[in-house]
Amino acid sequence: MNNPICGKNIVLGVTGSISCYKAADLASKLTQQGAVVDVVLTKGATNFISPLTFTSLTGRDVYVDMFDPSSKQAISHVSLAHAADVIIVYPATAHTIAKIAHGFADDILTTTILASRANVLVAPAMDGFMFENPATQENIQKLRDRGIFILGPSEGRLASGFVGMGRLVEVPYVVDSLEGILGINGDLDGKNIVVSAGGTQEPIDPVRVITNRSSGKMGFAIARAARNRGAKVTLVTAPNALPSISGIDMRNVSTVEEMREQVLYACENADVLVMAAAVSDYRPKNVSDQKIKKDVTVKQNELSIELVQNEDFIKDVPETVLKVGFAAESENLLDNAQKKLIEKGFSLIAANDITSTESGFNVDNNKIIILDQSGDTEDVPLMSKYDVGNRILDRVVKLLDVQ
Repeated sequence: MNNPICGKNIVLGVTGSISCYKAADLASKLTQQGAVVDVVLTKGATNFISPLTFTSLTGRDVYVDMFDPSSKQAISHVSLAHAADVIIVYPATAHTIAKIAHGFADDILTTTILASRANVLVAPAMDGFMFENPATQENIQKLRDRGIFILGPSEGRLASGFVGMGRLVEVPYVVDSLEGILGINGDLDGKNIVVSAGGTQEPIDPVRVITNRSSGKMGFAIARAARNRGAKVTLVTAPNALPSISGIDMRNVSTVEEMREQVLYACENADVLVMAAAVSDYRPKNVSDQKIKKDVTVKQNELSIELVQNEDFIKDVPETVLKVGFAAESENLLDNAQKKLIEKGFSLIAANDITSTESGFNVDNNKIIILDQSGDTEDVPLMSKYDVGNRILDRVVKLLDVQ
């Protein structure tokens, strides 16, 4: 599994906010993914959460006092700063943000940040009026100008009881952002990859559409995996219920024609196209401007909709782009996939059996067979769609190396 978090040294700074309980979940998640997590608490944070909580979750010492005589390192902040691959401040109060912005170094967290050359992520958490205050906004902008990544805040119910901006972003968003940042120098660094996802929708009337069962999970997984390996990713996605992925260019479409326009535009400067979307083969010939009403006088209560075939736009993708396709089949899996591979000029095609209940549409796992132009096949057993995406990208990397 290609996991950019595994094996990394992460400093997690926790400041005095009621939301710092979420930092315990983040520390646990990062540790479970194989990271070495060193937690640094400000004095204010210890009013809300115990150092013992983080020691229990990470199995490591927690740093609170810059001059702790029991510390194994003579100069703890320097040791932490030099070892860190990334520093996350989660949550970050307005006070701590101001100190970082103005170069203060009066506790172990701010001195560690000042002494480090690692990437820094800051997740603000505070009252909405505090966040909107010009002083806070100027401080956050200073951090951005220095290359510090700002995560959130989001809008929601705050500790004050008011609803507004200032709510700490959730742990999955932080983990997602961290994966993208740590994967910057991966084996797809410098490559532009376009991924399509989801099931297109062709309107019948203002209410109804012709679509399919695709959830978009496979395409999203490939996009995330490519980003985590350093690629610049454009995700062209049909309607879906999935959370957005940080650090990629997402383009939302609905119809095949809209997908065609966005995919071809993105492919003008692309190295790779992965067509994971389930694209409608047909669309209604005539689309009603008004909702079609049920007419009980119609013979046998039937309604006929005439369909016309959608144009296949894969042929319009520049020849310089390495193309990867999917073949979702219910029968004759390999024969149909091989035919599609040849006819559409894909370098690789991933064949998956949609009759399987444990893989395919709207589930988190998949199993595929990868076919290439030489006739070779590779069986990819049941695993998460993210891991399947990495197996496909492993093959893409090899093909790019020989181009």
